[in-house]
Amino acid sequence: MTQEAQKAYEESAKKGDIYSMIRLGGADQDLCVTMNNCSSSEQSPKDWMNKAKNLATDQAFHGDAESMYLLWEITGNDEWLEKSAEKGFALAQFRLATKYQEGGGMFLLPSSRSDEIEKWMKAAAENGYPPAMMGFAATRIEKADLSSFRKWNEKAAASGYASAVFGYASYIGEAEPKYGFESDPVKSYALLSNLLELDGGGNVINNVNDVLPEVEKKLSKEQLEKAKELAKTWKATHPPLSFFPDKLGY
Repeated sequence: MTQEAQKAYEESAKKGDIYSMIRLGGADQDLCVTMNNCSSSEQSPKDWMNKAKNLATDQAFHGDAESMYLLWEITGNDEWLEKSAEKGFALAQFRLATKYQEGGGMFLLPSSRSDEIEKWMKAAAENGYPPAMMGFAATRIEKADLSSFRKWNEKAAASGYASAVFGYASYIGEAEPKYGFESDPVKSYALLSNLLELDGGGNVINNVNDVLPEVEKKLSKEQLEKAKELAKTWKATHPPLSFFPDKLGY
């Protein structure tokens, strides 16, 4: 953690931001400890973490779902994750679904686990969390519900979720698209070209460089110009591209 980052986190923490308190609370595990060049802090990491826990506990007691989720982050107590999900916090719903996907929780029947995964992934998707939209779309494929798969894939792409934009654009760029999508190479080129702005973000850029030239081959000069204009329009009317990383960086 740099001195600038330390100062910014501390200023934010003083204003009651629990995420910043948690960041400061984890400073004793930062690389700077190994390098012996940590910035001086107004309080110890333990004190910051205690402040985070106390504030989150107070807010959770008053029904704040996000604070319940943060208590799970702080304590590792799954009851807080479940309470947050029940209260409607989308990230908690998504995390609960992925926890079950990874084998967490106790279920007598495999079908019960699948039902809970689907339930929470759907809840998080409907609450607007883009990674959950793709997670729920994946459950639709498993049940051969192609209409819902297309719907949620398109919703995730429209939200700016970079991985979903690539998937959707790749499908519609084919002459005979998978999963019942309609072929639209003009739109495909527009969306794929926008992804070039990521400039190395994740592995998506490498995939775009493989797919985009193939889509371009299918376009006439007029279609290519139309695609470039559509790219500008899409960018102006949709949220910016993102991988939607967790605030705490996990």
